[in-house]
Amino acid sequence: MTEEPDAEFLFALCDAAAAQTLPRFRTGTDVDNKIKGAFDPVTEADRAAERAVIERIQARYPDHAILGEEYGARGEGRLRWVIDPIDGTRSFISGIPLWGTLIGFTVDGHARAGIMSQPYIGERFWADASGAYCDGPGGRRPMTTRDTQDLDEAILFTTAPELMGGDLADRFSALSSAVRLTRYGADCYAFALLAAGQVDLCVETGLQPYDIVALIPMIEKAGGVITTWDGGRAEEGGSVLAAATPELHERALRVFNG
Repeated sequence: MTEEPDAEFLFALCDAAAAQTLPRFRTGTDVDNKIKGAFDPVTEADRAAERAVIERIQARYPDHAILGEEYGARGEGRLRWVIDPIDGTRSFISGIPLWGTLIGFTVDGHARAGIMSQPYIGERFWADASGAYCDGPGGRRPMTTRDTQDLDEAILFTTAPELMGGDLADRFSALSSAVRLTRYGADCYAFALLAAGQVDLCVETGLQPYDIVALIPMIEKAGGVITTWDGGRAEEGGSVLAAATPELHERALRVFNG
């Protein structure tokens, strides 16, 4: 049987990341740009947090493969960790506590466990073999998605509408017009809130595996559905739609894909 990480190890990894991110949050940390001609920020907090997580994974699971946003891929095999040390770096450098550390675990490319940690607020959303849970100021509770089935009752999130260029803008506008409320800018936090029963739909495009792998198990184990826009598995990223219920997922895809 494959040894899968338990919650305590996921927490230990997030503690290691938080030891690097929190001291640098709202301190005017230096920002580098990864893309010439655009703005894709990275900070020493991103790099230091990823190094800390990698060190602890390698100490416990030296044979596991790792994919991180800042340091790329290392190792091969059926078991792989996928890390985004700060998902939402733009929020991080703006002092907005909507960023999170994402750590996911896959077996044969299928997401099996994952955690999203927001250490400044003190919230963790995670899923392991036992289910999906949230830790926060109110204590620990199991996560269950809302039973929203109709678009006109749904809350929709996307990071930024300007990312939906070309015909995607019209398709997103159609979906946004069909729902009760559309909000922007929460990055990974929106997906975690979907699993926790606060949000009904999340639509994103241009995702990388490290943006989404950690979030897949918690949404699925909480009762939601998350796929690419063509209905496939979402572990490789790309264009992704998450919904609180299968019925809502089907209706949102139908509107979004025309």
